[in-house]
Order: sequence, then C-alpha cells, then structure tokens
Amino acid sequence: MNPQREPIINAPWPAAVVVAAIVGGYVLQTLVPQEPLLTRYGFSPAAFDAGARETVVTALFLHGSWAHALLNGSFALAFAPPVARLFGPRVAGVAAFFLFYLVCGALGNLGFALVHPGSNAIVVGASGAVAGLMGAASRMMAGRGTLGPIISRPAIGMALAWVAVNMIVAVVGFAPGVGDGPVAWEAHLAGYAAGLLLIRPAAALFRRP
Repeated sequence: MNPQREPIINAPWPAAVVVAAIVGGYVLQTLVPQEPLLTRYGFSPAAFDAGARETVVTALFLHGSWAHALLNGSFALAFAPPVARLFGPRVAGVAAFFLFYLVCGALGNLGFALVHPGSNAIVVGASGAVAGLMGAASRMMAGRGTLGPIISRPAIGMALAWVAVNMIVAVVGFAPGVGDGPVAWEAHLAGYAAGLLLIRPAAALFRRP
C-alpha cells in the first residue's frame, strides 16, 4: 500500500488567495513607481476626509517592503485557514470570508484615523485585516474548531498578548519591515477587535455554528 502524501501546506484556497494577494500584490507593486502609487492608494486620514474613501481598502494591498509583505503573509497563512474553514467552501461562505477580511482591514484603518484625525501620514499594509483573522481565530481556539466565547482563556490570553506587543511597538516606534513609515499599531488593535467581535454575527449571518 502506498500511503497518500499529505500536502506541505494544507490551507483552504480562499486562505491561499489572501496570502497570494499580500505577497503577489507586493511583487506587482515593485514594478511601478512607489511614491505616486502609495500617495494615490495608501490610506491617510486627510485623504479619506477629502473623499478618497476607497483607500480604506486599497491600502490593504500595498506594503512598505518585502519584509512587511512577507510578515503579513506569514501571519495570514497561520490564521486565515481556520476562519476560511468556518465560513465553508460554498460561494456564499467564500464571499463572506473575503468580505470579513476586508471589513476588518477597513475598520483597522479607520481606527488609525480615529486616533489621528486629519493626519497626512500614509498607512499601507494588510496588518489590520490579518489582525482581524487573528482575533477570529482566537475564538476558534477557545471553541476547539468551532466558535468559542470571548470570555475564555485562549481569547483573552491572545488579546492581551497582542495588546502588549503593540504597546511596545507604540513606545519604541519601530516594527519589522515598515521602513520609514508610521507604525500603525492603532490599525493592528482596531482590526483585531473587529475580528474578535464580528466573527460571531458574521458566522451567524451565513448560518455557520
């Protein structure tokens, strides 16, 4: 008997698409001039207030460096699969997964704007969206594959660890791969909170336990 080979990476295809969008998106980004691209499609509170509403989402597909993109891609590879499995393989579930990811990222950017109203600082990266997947995944750790309560050791412990890491980043003012840009720890925390809180109603809406 020949044992069936297990794939090295056993992730649902929607999760793989997220990772590909992060890493592959940066490959495409490197092919064009950076400054006009980041200015036009990166997120800044000032531009958002001036009417560039789409940047709350477009900024998720841009990154500051290879290290930035690969770090976000690695976290997405770790935390996207359980969330994708929760929503399921049907068209509605896949659409819900992608929408959940984008909403968490958008709310992460708006969290940055809330702390820095009117700022011209340009924020790029999928960190807020990926943090949302982390928050959602912590609920699944609590439920051992299904959604568990927020008031649980895995969910609370992971949230406290994420807050602590980002408070250190806020004080130090540095994170791997962001270069000279601002460290949007506010987006990290807002995106995480969005994922932690919204995964239950999102799953209920699409009839997932």
